[in-house]
Amino acid sequence: MSGYRIGVDIGGTFTDVVLWNIADARTEKTKLLTTPDEPSRAVMEGVRQILSDNNVAPREVDAVIHGTTLVANALIERKGVKTGLITTRGFKDVLEIGREWRYDLFNLDIELPTPIVDRPDRHEITERVDSDGNILTPIELSELDQISESLAAAGIESVGVCLLHAYRNASHESAIRDYLAKTAPTLSVSLSSDVSPEMGEYERSSTTVANAYIHPIFKTYVDLLVDGLAALGCEKDLLLVLSDGRTVRQDTATQFPIRLVQSGPAAGAQAASIYGAMSNEGDLLCFDMGGTTAKACLIEGGEPERTANFEVARVFRFAEGSGLPLQIPAIDMIEIGAGGGSIARIDRLGLIQVGPDSASSVPGPACYGLGGADATVTDADLILGNLDPEHFLGGKMKLNKAAAEKALHTAVAAPLGISVEQAAWGIHETVTANMAQAAAVHAIEKGLNVANFTVVPIGGAGPVHACSLARKIGINRMICPVGAGVASAIGMLGSPISFELAQASMSRLDSVNWPEIGSMVETMVTRGQDLVRHAGVEDTEITVTISAMMRYVGQGYEVDAAVNLKALEHGDAGAINDSFSAAYLKRFGRNEKMPPEITTWRVVVSGPRPPLLDAIGAGGALQTSAATPRTTRPVYFGPEPGFVETPVFDRDILGPSAVIDGPAVVEEAESTLIIPPDFTGAVDEGLNIIVSRKD
Repeated sequence: MSGYRIGVDIGGTFTDVVLWNIADARTEKTKLLTTPDEPSRAVMEGVRQILSDNNVAPREVDAVIHGTTLVANALIERKGVKTGLITTRGFKDVLEIGREWRYDLFNLDIELPTPIVDRPDRHEITERVDSDGNILTPIELSELDQISESLAAAGIESVGVCLLHAYRNASHESAIRDYLAKTAPTLSVSLSSDVSPEMGEYERSSTTVANAYIHPIFKTYVDLLVDGLAALGCEKDLLLVLSDGRTVRQDTATQFPIRLVQSGPAAGAQAASIYGAMSNEGDLLCFDMGGTTAKACLIEGGEPERTANFEVARVFRFAEGSGLPLQIPAIDMIEIGAGGGSIARIDRLGLIQVGPDSASSVPGPACYGLGGADATVTDADLILGNLDPEHFLGGKMKLNKAAAEKALHTAVAAPLGISVEQAAWGIHETVTANMAQAAAVHAIEKGLNVANFTVVPIGGAGPVHACSLARKIGINRMICPVGAGVASAIGMLGSPISFELAQASMSRLDSVNWPEIGSMVETMVTRGQDLVRHAGVEDTEITVTISAMMRYVGQGYEVDAAVNLKALEHGDAGAINDSFSAAYLKRFGRNEKMPPEITTWRVVVSGPRPPLLDAIGAGGALQTSAATPRTTRPVYFGPEPGFVETPVFDRDILGPSAVIDGPAVVEEAESTLIIPPDFTGAVDEGLNIIVSRKD
């Protein structure tokens, strides 16, 4: 490989851009404030800046790989287009009925997520298909004339079509799409049989209308980027990262924008896997703390666990079941806390509360000097000496310490009758303790001991809080990589072009129609190969993996069991049962004496993983094994010992075998690593700082 690739990640506060010089195995990085009024503006500014800084012509760029919070923000802030729903007669209230279970059993005033589509904008059509795909009642397409008129009168721009059992027979949904293409050509149409061809009427409906809700604005956004890159002189395709960490071409992503709801954090998990591979570590806790939120992902054996179910726009951030369910492939992670821009205040009990709201990039934390007056985690870190007001973002942005002191005094210190430094430490401890508790519970829910994992802190704020987090959850080892502050953009560069397809087909394992399933899977493989080939992958580089979502008869939750192609071709139920038993045993620690059943077949078609390992550890030309501090500054490490005069090191010049004994501050342009007195660090051959707890 030769040429250049660019990874761009838009976060709630910063937009990160990384340039990969493939031939020289080097990466260059930059970070700039996100432009929430028009996110594509920061993307284009970042691309122009990094190309100019490195004297790279736009035509030399082989690909721009992008992840964005646009989809998630549109759903959370309800800033999509006005959306309608067409469903089978008698099923218009599925979005409100939901699962008929409560996430808080004892709350009489429980608040549930408001459906994306208002009831007057949900329309029923006469048709019926049974669970085997047989047509019981032919569709009455003539009813679409009146439905189209109602949609137009209500100003509907996009519509989701979700018919009963369409995952088994999509002919009625396809007929609706074709009819609307003639009678309402400007209407955006999303079919459940395309977006989420799986069982679960509520989840499938929710996913389909969410896709419809953001489809027009996402398409407009992608078109703006494609046109902007073309005008700049970038001639190659725009690639986008999905929520499962896989990469697709822009036209494929535009068909399924709901699959990008978690693209940035997913790329961060991919980056953590790469960093772990550099240090021969496979069991990792990816701790991603950015400007708005913090997330955790457990990685076993070098690969993050994936899930087929996700939830967004929760009424209560940490209450599962209080959000909109999405039936999409995603890396399994949990939101565990606040980010650098999260706002601190005193709650009604007189305790420090951090988040869930954020100062974002506009106006940002008080210390940014952009008009923000709220006290945030970043303001607290500045007061504690964790951040240098003169060298934030490598000196590109000056921080206003006086503004941070004023904000903390007003919001926390004065109400509690404590000093500003004590208030800042209280904020730091509160947010870190909350994250540590959430990460530990997340591991326990998976039957894992979090103490057996190695922390990989990423995101702009991750390395600042990592040692404190590790101490609180009993982890003694961390891999602190170069470029942690832009890790999601780096992960995008290392994500393979790949696509996952799913198709529901429920049956007991001992009664599978193997010729029918073989034909169905073959069709899925062909479609996946076409999509991956379309994105530029050669046939000789394409790999295919097949799996089945399985459970014991009567259960409500499935595990993903790998399926060997030969077992599928020969209908080898015994081999598939063995695979399921192994997966079930690993997940739950036991097996049951019941027959298994298959609910969904999955196919993943992939190209090769880009060879990024050699590039992400490349640093400056002045690397040395001698750890010589650039300066010192006072850093607060708690009431005891208080402020400690602490050496400050430049990350760019630290080479292999350099040892940094805590307390220490290690700075690079995109993030700052804080090593407390009870930790020590050593630079490995990949330029990761391996931080460990002192005996």
